[in-house]
Amino acid sequence: MTSYAETYVRSLHKPEEFWAEAAEAIEWETRWERVLDDRRPPFYRWFAGGRLNTCWNALDRHVAKGRGERIALIWDSPVTQQVRRFTYRELRDRTARVAGLLLGLGVKPGDRVLIYMPMVPEAAIAMLACARIGAVHSVVFGGFAAHELATRIDDARPRVILSASCGIETSRIIPYKPLLDAAIAEARAKPEACVVVQRPMCGADLVPGRDHDWQELEDAAPPADCVAVAATDPLYILYTSGTTGVPKGVVRDNGGHAVALQWSMRNIYGVAPDEVFWTASDVGWVVGHSYIVYGPLIHGCTSVMYEGKPVGTPDAGAFWRVIEEHDVRVFFTAPTAFRAIKREDPEGKLIRARDLSRFRALFLAGERADPPTVQWAEEVLKVPVIDHWWQTETGWPIGANCLGIERLPVKHGSCTKPVPGWDVRVLEADSIGAATELPPGQIGALAVKLPLPPGALPTLWQADERFVQSYLSAYPGYYQTADAGLIDRDGYIHVMTRTDDIINVAAHRLSTGEIEEVVAAHPDVAECAVMGIADPLKGQAPLGLLVLKAGVNRPPGAIEGEVMQLVRQKIGAIAGLKAAIVVERLPKTRSGKILRGTMRAIADGEEYRLPATIDDPAILPEIADALARAGYLAKR
Repeated sequence: MTSYAETYVRSLHKPEEFWAEAAEAIEWETRWERVLDDRRPPFYRWFAGGRLNTCWNALDRHVAKGRGERIALIWDSPVTQQVRRFTYRELRDRTARVAGLLLGLGVKPGDRVLIYMPMVPEAAIAMLACARIGAVHSVVFGGFAAHELATRIDDARPRVILSASCGIETSRIIPYKPLLDAAIAEARAKPEACVVVQRPMCGADLVPGRDHDWQELEDAAPPADCVAVAATDPLYILYTSGTTGVPKGVVRDNGGHAVALQWSMRNIYGVAPDEVFWTASDVGWVVGHSYIVYGPLIHGCTSVMYEGKPVGTPDAGAFWRVIEEHDVRVFFTAPTAFRAIKREDPEGKLIRARDLSRFRALFLAGERADPPTVQWAEEVLKVPVIDHWWQTETGWPIGANCLGIERLPVKHGSCTKPVPGWDVRVLEADSIGAATELPPGQIGALAVKLPLPPGALPTLWQADERFVQSYLSAYPGYYQTADAGLIDRDGYIHVMTRTDDIINVAAHRLSTGEIEEVVAAHPDVAECAVMGIADPLKGQAPLGLLVLKAGVNRPPGAIEGEVMQLVRQKIGAIAGLKAAIVVERLPKTRSGKILRGTMRAIADGEEYRLPATIDDPAILPEIADALARAGYLAKR
């Protein structure tokens, strides 16, 4: 078995040979002319001249090889109390009919189709159907506000929108159609048609002449064959927030994407075809694109699609039920989900009630996995817990403990080492703006040397100049991740925080992530957030917000004092918290990221824009009230 070190060195020194070999696991209609087309840097392209179809690789080829009766997708929906299973043949046949539906509405290769749906099987089918006919899909998180949806409609200019009548958040029904109608009314670019899945718990009114019932069209549609596209053609657009208020459309190509995801399933996650792989995320996020839909199906796995929450559907044992019932071997979720479970079931009693003997690994990503949470998960699950690091833009992991190559020793607080193909450096800009690489152990900007490997974004949708400005201009020759951290002497990556979360306290650069590690280690703290707020003497000072574990009955003031003392002991007086404040909950995006920047703006009395992805806007007034009571709110 090749070691991690040998594999990594080969991926950097002989990248074309390395990725050409990986590409043999994908079926091509036409082989590539160039593995890496580097004729127009920084716009590098992989497998130029090659032609393939992503849907064929995800569905049809498995049926053609006699695996059509294997289960491809399990839809588990505790909010509707349903479980449905689709074989590869069934999923292929439904996808072919939905592809025929799209052709019947005039969709051609290269046209955009916007998907605005909850976690129902039709969402995955819609994505695959677009890939089948060469259309470019753009999934927008179901339930997104109308204005944010309108900005994405205007940027992508979809010919057709695929949607559903409603989504379900725990026990709350969210009608989607009024939001969709308001977005279309606001948008300048009007779709020619909308197709709506009518869910029984909340029907939608259809606009005559524009809107169609999904089931009626699907039942009447002839199946469509796969259409080969260029490896460099776009497969999808996925929008991420832009600082100007205009969303950035991350582009993913067909060829490099398929090769990278196939490689990652075996080599990073250590999963074999036919095994059950579950990612508890949403298809509206990159995680759902890569590891609910495309990665597992291209590799021939059974993928679980879950319409529920880590707690509340019905309790903090929901994940363990799914793992036991569906024989999940490898599971991937966000650290915030485990913090929620840990808060509700700190002793892991609900875990012990399930048979998880065949479950073998947990992967965490989405935000920093604090060591106390990782250690708790290791203790209660008795399996490897792997923190790994990646982004919407990268499409698959940058740093991980690659279980399919060689399991390396774990360092809590680190995502282990760079994944083969990713040349990660720690940089700072020198006095003339050039990139200087920092020595081991020093915190700086985490960057990746160009060219990026297959599967990473080649550009932004119709915005090449913005792509360069946003990601490639700070450190010429490198992709700027906007994450800050260090690489230690053993080559382990420690992602500490976003670069804009490095705070300057009396001329000392401190990582809020490092402080959070200490705060989270307090036995009564379930989760926390540390941010730098304005301080007239020091410039900035760290402020900590704490959420306590369920069942903790001690006075909040005592815990706050202990946390402040703990930070002084573990890091030093310079990192001493200006205050530690117990709150009921923290504001987060729907993908689980804590909104530290928004809370800092509230504390400093700055204007802020309500994040489009916020899970519950009502939390922000609660935070403002807590800060005001503690005397740390600049103005209301």
